[in-house]
Order: sequence, then C-alpha cells, then structure tokens
Amino acid sequence: MAAPKVGWIGTGRMGTAMAGRLARAGTDVTAWNRTLAKAEPLREDGAAVAASIADLRGKDVVFTMVSSSAALEDVLLGADGLLAGDRVPRAVVDSSTVSPESSARVRAACAERGAGFLAAPVSGNAGVAAAGGLSLVVSGPRDAYDLAAPLLERIGRSVTYVGDGDSARLVKIAHNLMLGIVTQAMAEITVLAEKGGVSRRAFLEFLNGSVLGSEFTRYKSPAFVNLDYTPTFTPVLLRKDFDLGLDEARRLGVPVPVTALTAQLVQASVGTGRVDEDFAILLDLQAAASGLDLEPEDTGPDD
Repeated sequence: MAAPKVGWIGTGRMGTAMAGRLARAGTDVTAWNRTLAKAEPLREDGAAVAASIADLRGKDVVFTMVSSSAALEDVLLGADGLLAGDRVPRAVVDSSTVSPESSARVRAACAERGAGFLAAPVSGNAGVAAAGGLSLVVSGPRDAYDLAAPLLERIGRSVTYVGDGDSARLVKIAHNLMLGIVTQAMAEITVLAEKGGVSRRAFLEFLNGSVLGSEFTRYKSPAFVNLDYTPTFTPVLLRKDFDLGLDEARRLGVPVPVTALTAQLVQASVGTGRVDEDFAILLDLQAAASGLDLEPEDTGPDD
C-alpha cells in the first residue's frame, strides 16, 4: 500500500513542529495556514504549502492543530472548509484542545461525509514536539486509527489508543488539570522552603532526586530557579483547560475540590495581565502572597 498523503491545517508553534517531523521523515505533507507566511518555514523540511484548504481535500489524512473550537469548526465545516467539497480525506486527525460539544459536531459531520474523525490531543510543547518527545492519546474509529497510526508514531514517542468517540479529549483535559495542580503544589512547597532559608536550587535538586521527582518537575525546575518564564504554555491556555475540566466534572458528577481551587489560582495568574508568559508564574503569585521577593539564582538544574 502506498504511504498516505498528508494535509496539515494550522502551523502555529506546535503545528509547525509536528508537521515538520512528518516532512523530515519523508512523508508527503502539504500545509495550510490562515496566514500563509506562517506555513512557509515548512518548505525547508520538505513540505509543500497550499494556497487554500480546498487543496487538501484529496489527501488521505488531514491533521488539524488550531487554537480554538471555533477555529476547528471553521476550517472543517465552514463554507470554504475541508468538508465543503466533493472529495474528503479518509481520515481527519485533530490535535487541538477543543470543547466536547465542538468535537461532537465535527465528528458527526465527518461521519456524514465518510471521513473518519480522530481526536488526537498531545502532551508536550513545541520544543518537545520538534525533538519527537510528544505523547499522543487517540480516540475514534479503529480503521481511521489504523490508517493514521504510522504517522502518529513519527510525530511522538508514544501513542495510546483509548477507543471510539471523544475519550481522548477527556484524557488530555485530565492530564492538563494534573499539570496545573502539580505546578501549583510545586510553587507552594518551593516558596515554603525558600522562606525558611533554603535556596530554590537546593530544594528542587533534593525533590527531583527523591521518589516524588518526575520528568515534569525536573523540566520545570530551571524556570523556578532562574525565574525564566519563556512561554511553553500560557496561563490563558491553562485556564481554558481548567474550564473544560470543571465542566466535565459537573457533567459526570465528580467532586474535584483541589482542581476547583487551583482553577481560581490560575485565574488569578491571568488577572495579573502576564498572559504571554509561562504558567510557571504561579511561583511568583505564591511568593507575593507569602511576602517573599524572588530573585533569579542563575544557576542550577538544566531542563
């Protein structure tokens, strides 16, 4: 069987990194972005750039990585969207973070046109994506998954199929709730240690060497030690995931008190106006609430 030809919609930081991995692996990739100039760098990886979404309708698999539910519905269901023509891809793979309602509408529209729709959210940022370190969770029709699986395996280091429907969305939302909760807990205990006279570097070195250390705490430690808030994931994006997670908890009747409190702290971080920095600014908010002035230590763990 010939290798599937791939279309790619959405070339922000994550989309570019993911599509670039496919193109560099020899996959036939054609990318489209609303601002075409943002897709141009993919030519260096061997991808083509489409002038319109219509150019992607004949591809075997089309990936979408867009910023919102509205954007996903527009590029797929709009008057000039992917599903508006006579031909449709065999599979549509969406790696965006969108609401369950939007995902359900898109899934139904794809099924009506004969395209298998896969929800395939990812764990990791653009740097992780470029290095091939993403983890992907996927749900949708099994035949569509079987078609897309070799492509997904080129994008990330692990791919987990969790069944039909939108199960993958719930898994990703739950994952990102954990992301926020762990970061807030890490901020609290780090500030506690520093106010007691222990440097952040020393405390986090101990934490990361203990049974409680993890790949994530080690990855986040340089930001905490050096107060480097170069964005990997912004407070606004994290707030969106907490909103989605709390909605799902209410729908399913699951009490999530720690999640609800963390959501308020994430909202407070957005309220500072520092919306273009990394969500690790939770450390600064915790320090301010504790009467502690933080200074970069400019040394310590490497991510």
